[in-house]
Amino acid sequence: MSMDFLIILFSLLLWTLVATATATASSFSLHGKGFKHRKFSSSDNNYSIEETINESYAVIFDAGSTGSRVHVYRFNQQLDLLRIGHDLELFVKTKPGLSAYAENPEEAAESLVPLLEEAEAVIPQELHPRTPVKVGATAGLRQLEGDASNRILQAVSDMLKKRSTLKVEGDAVSVLSGNQEGAYQWVTINYLLGNLGKHYSKTVAVVDLGGGSVQMAYAISEEDAAKAPQVPDGVESYITEMFLRGKKYYLYVHSYLRYGLLAARAEVLKVSRDSENPCILSGFDGYYTYGGVQYKATAPPSGSSFSKCQNVVLEALHVNATCSYKDCTFGGIWNGGGGAGENNFFVASFFFEVADEAGFVDPNDANAIVRPVDFEDAAKVACSTELKDLKSVFPRVKDGDVPYICLDLVYQYTLLVDGFGIDPQQEITLVRQIQYQDSLVEAAWPLGSAIEAISSLPKFEKLMYFL
Repeated sequence: MSMDFLIILFSLLLWTLVATATATASSFSLHGKGFKHRKFSSSDNNYSIEETINESYAVIFDAGSTGSRVHVYRFNQQLDLLRIGHDLELFVKTKPGLSAYAENPEEAAESLVPLLEEAEAVIPQELHPRTPVKVGATAGLRQLEGDASNRILQAVSDMLKKRSTLKVEGDAVSVLSGNQEGAYQWVTINYLLGNLGKHYSKTVAVVDLGGGSVQMAYAISEEDAAKAPQVPDGVESYITEMFLRGKKYYLYVHSYLRYGLLAARAEVLKVSRDSENPCILSGFDGYYTYGGVQYKATAPPSGSSFSKCQNVVLEALHVNATCSYKDCTFGGIWNGGGGAGENNFFVASFFFEVADEAGFVDPNDANAIVRPVDFEDAAKVACSTELKDLKSVFPRVKDGDVPYICLDLVYQYTLLVDGFGIDPQQEITLVRQIQYQDSLVEAAWPLGSAIEAISSLPKFEKLMYFL
């Protein structure tokens, strides 16, 4: 065998070993732990970024009546929450809400820019183009007159398309219907509690008291859903059908516009028609402003009164309105028929805030077990207190809420008991946050919206969709 032949043979063997090692290293880089962080071109072994990512983010803006908030969530492919830094969500808020800029839509849009910048900063740059962003406006924008709401929504949409690197779909900016808001809130709370995918009787009912509206939502049986009254064209159905974690749910949802806490103050003051109102603390004579309208708020010479205030609240709620069905809540609205899905109530938003001001929950707690009668007991004390003494009795009441603390407590008690038919002694859960894994997550509707948005992405489990 010649020396030249041996040299050629050795060279071929060496080339084969190098090629094999290179292929092995390439295979490892594709399938090893570092795979999802590597960027590929469309011609790189036919792999694309869409095929390599097994997590996704969602950015949801809650444009409420009292302020704007942004939530950022990170999910794995099974739609479980993953950490963003030390927490399971980014949550940032600002005041006032978009509805405060009714005369200046561009300024409304600019108010969201600082929130947008904070949201984008926590999302890896390469994931921006596939991260959905949504802006959901609630009762504050629903109540604006004329085309003010549409002009604000258009300005926000234009701002996102111009300023954001996130995925902005055509329906990214909208006014949520009351039923959407209620359904998303129900999904959020039951998701965080681990109830989704279970029988409807294992889920909890939700009452969410915002500034402009209040929503009630709970799961009912298919048989009860079939008994739901038909509604006129243009009116939201009582039943929302949803598919969640492999199970179909029939969700009773109703939203009561003008009966959120801040809007309800106006409704209660309307009853007195510019005369003295027994829900206003003795010593106060002024005006309450809501939605750009002023309402006279004056205490009678005898001061506020629990029983007299409750009569006014009952009138404002139209509790005695004609009920065309077997059972109603208030205002002649069908109550869903009750059932096992209504056995356990989680009550959110302003309920916790007022209970905190009244001193019967710890403001540092994420949630608290109370009874409606706790609101009644606090209301009786508040309504028998003069304006000048209120802070010494309820030191945590915010200055702007002082004249209305009797009204707020009476309203919340009456709404729960006479409006929604909850027994005064029944235990309910006031909730701000819910522990998920080992972190606390805001018990707010944007998580439900984020789950729906992520469920529609390729490669992710279709945890949720509306039927």
